[in-house]
Amino acid sequence: MLQEQFLTYLQKEKNYSALTLKAYRKDLSDFDAFLNQINSEIKTATAKDIRLWIAHLSEQNLSEKTINRKIAALKSFYKFLQKTGTIKQNPAVQISSLKVHRKVPVPFSTGEMHDLLDAELFPDDYEGVRDYALISLLYTTGIRRAELINLKTKDIDFHKKALKVTGKRNKQRIIPLLINTIDGLRKYIAVKTEFFAGKPVDDYVFLTKKGKKMYDVLVYRIINSYLSRVSVKHKKSPHMLRHTFATHLLNNGADLNSIKELLGHSSLAATQVYTHSSIQELKNVYQNTHPRSKK
Repeated sequence: MLQEQFLTYLQKEKNYSALTLKAYRKDLSDFDAFLNQINSEIKTATAKDIRLWIAHLSEQNLSEKTINRKIAALKSFYKFLQKTGTIKQNPAVQISSLKVHRKVPVPFSTGEMHDLLDAELFPDDYEGVRDYALISLLYTTGIRRAELINLKTKDIDFHKKALKVTGKRNKQRIIPLLINTIDGLRKYIAVKTEFFAGKPVDDYVFLTKKGKKMYDVLVYRIINSYLSRVSVKHKKSPHMLRHTFATHLLNNGADLNSIKELLGHSSLAATQVYTHSSIQELKNVYQNTHPRSKK
């Protein structure tokens, strides 16, 4: 099947993540089902067919971001079919992505993060010590949730005060660790060693109480639960800690290229979304400090 050949290509040759492959599989399946409804098929589909599909998706009140991901999947798929000689003309070449109306998320303030990490909110048991180390690591390194879940003990170099992270498409990067973060990790690893003494456990840094690898929903619940105690902001997700990490660095003078490397972005454009919050911070400082601002 053409779709499976394409997905295998993305996995083997392009190192796409399991989540992206799952999303692309569904996107192509949905497009195939739509083509059947209008008496068309993958090999003979036209640009008009694709535009009809996009209109159909818009009627379902899907976000521009979701529809654009589906368009990207389709563009990549047809490019693959043309490259392999399955089709001569690519019908997706003429298709443009939808304009996205960005809602820039509001990062947590430094005060909120201090309230979270400096107050005694975390129980002094296995899960409490783990959750503190987990949240501290996310906030002080900006790593992704998937990167955190897949972190192994060998990836932490306490001597060099650094962390080796494997990001998207298996790209590795080294991130420096702060002393407080190291202290939290050391305490957690000591507690974990004692807690699971003599028991078989998965070979990952962060484990559930049963000694199994952490999973997406659990990490989200932990972040959301603790941040709800110090903030009334709507979004309280692992990604918001990543966003907060980048914004706080930028507000305190870090250059965009350095933040790009720390975040593991492949292009500067992906990092520039964080400049909005920083510019707003500069506006506030400007309004509050310039001698003419009160006039």
